[in-house]
Amino acid sequence: MVTAMAVKDGKVLATGTNADMEAYSATQIIDAQGKAIVPGLIDGHCHFYGLGQQLQRVDLVGTKSYDEVLERISSFQKEKNKSFIIGRGWDQNDWEIQEFPSNQELNEMFPDTPVAITRIDGHAMIANQAALDSAGITTTTDASGGAIEIKDGKLTGILVDNPMELVEAIFPKETTKESIASLMAAQDINLSYGLTTVDDAGLFKETIELIDSLQQAGDLKVKMYAMISNTPENLDYYLNKGIIKTDRLNVRSVKFYADGALGSRGAAMKEPYSDRHDHYGALLSPIETIKETAARIAATEYQMNTHAIGDSANYVVLKTYQELLKDKTDRRWRIEHAQIVDSADFNLFDEQNILPSVQPTHATSDMYWAQDRVGADRIKGAYAYQTLLKQSKRIALGTDYPVEQVNPFLTFYAAVARQDTSGYPEGGFLPEQALSREDALRGMTIWAAYFNFEETEKGSLEPGKAADFVILNDNIMEIPVTQLHQATVKSTFINGELVYESK
Repeated sequence: MVTAMAVKDGKVLATGTNADMEAYSATQIIDAQGKAIVPGLIDGHCHFYGLGQQLQRVDLVGTKSYDEVLERISSFQKEKNKSFIIGRGWDQNDWEIQEFPSNQELNEMFPDTPVAITRIDGHAMIANQAALDSAGITTTTDASGGAIEIKDGKLTGILVDNPMELVEAIFPKETTKESIASLMAAQDINLSYGLTTVDDAGLFKETIELIDSLQQAGDLKVKMYAMISNTPENLDYYLNKGIIKTDRLNVRSVKFYADGALGSRGAAMKEPYSDRHDHYGALLSPIETIKETAARIAATEYQMNTHAIGDSANYVVLKTYQELLKDKTDRRWRIEHAQIVDSADFNLFDEQNILPSVQPTHATSDMYWAQDRVGADRIKGAYAYQTLLKQSKRIALGTDYPVEQVNPFLTFYAAVARQDTSGYPEGGFLPEQALSREDALRGMTIWAAYFNFEETEKGSLEPGKAADFVILNDNIMEIPVTQLHQATVKSTFINGELVYESK
């Protein structure tokens, strides 16, 4: 954090006190009025484009019952009259009846209009019969890498992980105009929170090219670390083309999914779920496929960033990384989430090749029911950010929005306090895994930049680095912990350009 800074040609020229800056002549002086200045914040794992898309769909976040879900869908459709209703954000763990519902009501409400509403984590879906029929899903459809729920010989509409792709494949394709609107809407929200670089965890070629064109035109100011989605087309194109780098776009990584999510019991566990004794979750791809894909990526300069939630998935990915990278240095392959790790497996993370990318608000969102899923012993290796930091010396923090809120100060608060915004639980959830304020800020700036191979160009306010910085209304290094989640941004700058100012 600094109190005064000189900027030239979009880069930091010098930092110091107000007196130090008198040595420089300036065409413009920005008075921060004694407020704290921090490096531009980096979201180490999010879905920027997905956030923009979500803003155009049914918002089901915060629903307290399935009836409320149905009410929101009905209101949305009365206003929008869509040919295919798409929504996201429900979480059965927030309902009085904490079980997946069936699609019976959706079938009655929309007999001829396809409806697909995705759980908040993106790993389970409720599809009505019209959507199932359009996708060709029957009771005999292959459910490998997930689940198609069947009760009394009939589809319930519940799809978990891989089978969801059959429905997603028939979603109406966005027009270029709609895609641009999604990206610009996402940018407005991110800049208001001081986010200057975002790591978008899973993009297709046409979206990456649209992002590049909007950045080149000067419309999209936010910087993007783009993880390509793991598709044959993406791998063939990008692994052959090599790293793509501009001053705002960096394409050099592949997003891979090892398993599902804990909330939908899709995370792959070594032992059965504590609240479903015959169920282990599942890997989304056979181990051989994981190894083959990893080997292909290892033969290039690309980074592999693998979603791993359960302890079994984390072990498989960690061992795969270790075997492939044992003779390599500085590959910085990432485990995205690293939520449940067997205590015997933490030592497989290291400083150069295998790094943890985590989302602290997942801990405070899941803490109400996580122990029900994994039990008292396994919870000790859950959301273990301090243990991961000690092992890897660095940790990147993100939000995974729109799964969680965009607000990075909620991330900061959750990492430091390990509590929800009401102060629950007293003392914090697994408080020994809390991060210091300094390390939390590093995880959102210089360490996140390191995970992106960008630590020499951003992540700290040093001469020669990009003038990406944020003026805060509240000094997050000094205000009481209980106020951290209420911190706000006064101004956001990218390459020295003012891109957001609070009103």
